[in-house]
Amino acid sequence: MNEIIKVENLVKRYKELIALDHFSLTVKEGEIVGLLGPNGSGKSTTINCILSLLDYDSGTVEVFGKEMSPKAYDIKSKIGIVPQEVSVYEEFTVYENIDFFCGLYIPDKKERAKLVDEAIEFVGLKDFVKFKPKKLSGGLLRRLNIACGIAHKPKLIFFDEPTVAVDPQSRNNILEGIEKLREGGATIVYTSHYMEEVEQLCDRVIIMDKGQAIASGTVDELKAMIKKSELIRIEVIGLDEEVIDKIRELKNIYTVSYDDNVLKVEAGSGKHNVVDIIGILQDKGYKLRKVFSEQPSLNDVFLELTGKELRDE
Repeated sequence: MNEIIKVENLVKRYKELIALDHFSLTVKEGEIVGLLGPNGSGKSTTINCILSLLDYDSGTVEVFGKEMSPKAYDIKSKIGIVPQEVSVYEEFTVYENIDFFCGLYIPDKKERAKLVDEAIEFVGLKDFVKFKPKKLSGGLLRRLNIACGIAHKPKLIFFDEPTVAVDPQSRNNILEGIEKLREGGATIVYTSHYMEEVEQLCDRVIIMDKGQAIASGTVDELKAMIKKSELIRIEVIGLDEEVIDKIRELKNIYTVSYDDNVLKVEAGSGKHNVVDIIGILQDKGYKLRKVFSEQPSLNDVFLELTGKELRDE
């Protein structure tokens, strides 16, 4: 697959602050790549540098195989941006907003009218074309925001937190729409704080912190990077400390706790963790009520790699 984005050793400083510290990134044609990181990790700076909206101190940025620059209009015409903040004109109707943003790239009125109609159909706003933004619900506003960013049929689309503060139905509609855009040939860079969305959508994920890419790979590859790869919960009554200590001695076991008749065990990678624990309990004559085994989530990976302390906006 062709490389749609190629960023190498990008450095961006704000006086003493290093926002990007030799950051590198590749995005291949047809991929949905998730860009994750705590507040202040450098995600927005990265996107703004790729789009040539920010100068940077050193490094290179290529998009569609060409060097990106503020005046690279041939490249920018192939890019769509769906920002986190809804960015539409309150005095325009739904149709007029989409037509305006599409018109920034498509001067021909006949062609533009066709594209606007297709965008309206795509996001499901056919019944709202004459509405102004203040009359739309949060979910409909998000869909309008998307339509304005993709009406000109861009080949590369940046989605920045597109499902913030929307209801589950609208979120599902937006995620399905993003999948359809990829199926139609678009390459997508996606940022979100909703880890389940990233797991659902993204082919690869890059986790950023302090201006660097600290981990990258598929969701499964990222999960394999952390030591705690299985959480086991077993409901069992009257467990004594001797048995708990015996479980702690098993291979791959990191933490063991017992509270309210629930045994919780965090274990590393292993095919027989549950079987070994159950074997010890049954040998001691304990009757088990329920047994649960959970693999780590992307959220677990994120917290282990970036830490749990709160970050400033």
